[in-house]
Parts: sequence; C-alpha cells; structure tokens
Amino acid sequence: MIFGKTVIILLLVAASGWSQNTIATRFDVPKNFVRQSNVTDSFGFFLQNLSLKSKTAKAKYFDGTFKSNEAYISVIDLPIGTKDLHQCADAIMRLRADYFYKNKNFSKIHFNFTNGFRVDFVKWIQGYRIALKGNKTSWIKIAKPSFDYQTYWKYMEQIFQYAGTASLEKELKKIDIQNLNIGDVFIKGGFPGHAVIVVDVAENAITKKKIFMLAQSYIPAQELQVLKNTKNIALSPWYDLDFGAELVTPEWTFLPSQLKRFQE
Repeated sequence: MIFGKTVIILLLVAASGWSQNTIATRFDVPKNFVRQSNVTDSFGFFLQNLSLKSKTAKAKYFDGTFKSNEAYISVIDLPIGTKDLHQCADAIMRLRADYFYKNKNFSKIHFNFTNGFRVDFVKWIQGYRIALKGNKTSWIKIAKPSFDYQTYWKYMEQIFQYAGTASLEKELKKIDIQNLNIGDVFIKGGFPGHAVIVVDVAENAITKKKIFMLAQSYIPAQELQVLKNTKNIALSPWYDLDFGAELVTPEWTFLPSQLKRFQE
C-alpha cells in the first residue's frame, strides 16, 4: 500500500460506482497530510468507502431508539437487525465478513465462538447449522444450501450471539503501534471488553507523521459510528498516532499494546 493524492481516491470511488457520501469523501485531511490510497479490492478501500448517513443522522439502537451524538461525528449506513446482538466486536466482525461476502470470497469468512469452536461460512452455506448441547458444539445439516444475503445475515447473527471481544482478541495478531494500518483493531477482550476499528489513515508528506480515524458499535446493539476525538477537537475525527500511554476514545481507553490485526 502506498500514500497518494486524495484525488486518486476520489477518482477510484467514482470509477467503481461507490457512494460519494463516504468516509473518504466526507472528511478532509489536515494540511500537509495525504490520505492512504488502497487498491479497489482491498479491505482498506472497502472501509474508507463505507457509505455514511446524512450529517445530522443519529445512531440507531436495535430497538429503534437513538443515541445522542456526543461520541461520534457520523453514522455508517449499514443495517444491524432488530436483535440486541450487533455490539462492538460484532460490528467489526461484520465489516470483515461484509468485505469478503461482497467479493464472494466465502472461504475467508470464519470466526471462533468464545468456546473456541470455529464457524466457517462455507459450512453454513452447505446447509449445516450449529448444535449446542451443554458445553459441546457441533454441526448438523438441517437446511438447504444457500448463500443469499438472508442466509449470510443469519450466520452473522449466530456469530454475534456466541462470539465477542474475548474470542476476537484471540483470533487477531498483535501489531506494533508504529505499523498501524486501516483495518487494524484496538481491542480489550473480556466481559465487558471493547473494540474499535481503524477505518482511515493519513500521513504527513513532510514529517511522515500518521493520523487515523476510528469507528465502533457499542452496548446495547447500535449502528456503527465514526468516532469524535474529544481530546483534540481541532484534529477530530482524526487521532494522532503519537497519542502517548493511552488512546482515549469517547467511551473507552486503550493501550498501544492492544492494537491487533486480522490474519490473512
């Protein structure tokens, strides 16, 4: 991946038919900074070009009520269902899965339950479903083969129900903070835990200093949001990579050592 002119991103977005109301098109970079450019089939490009709701939209909870906008600046335009499932780690897993589903790369869609049981989407689309008996988890074939979106979303809701920050943290690999990239995750596994995902990165063309943007869901289940930087309003929604001993986000604080990355 290389850093290129912002206009390159805009041209790629236009050529690909993606919405113009996206993370990459709504938020400018500070003076002397250049937004990271990514090839159009990459996870980074997918995240930068997530569609956003209107600038005045508030994040919706699963029950149809709304969250105040004190923690976030924009709402990502993705459905979350009507169950209290799409929380912090769930939202990050769905972004990763949505990317692979969009590209029909079904074999890449797999997550582990908290008990360690691996759930592959390719197994799910063959008609297998999860059977739970006490602490034992197994597959049972009870459905017709399908990979339509309804089947996919039922798979994701199963993941949401039995996976979370504790399991996702174990699946990700640790990354040095100086190597931060789009798609990386700050995560604290546990009950409770929390996780946020890096959805954009820019670099100063002169100093090579990095800044980044974050998105999250939270408890109760809610739409994904692009977070404000409440500690540096002038830079918000960007965060400085040199944030010191702690990364302070509106609803959680992370350590540099809690930066992790999906394994290919």
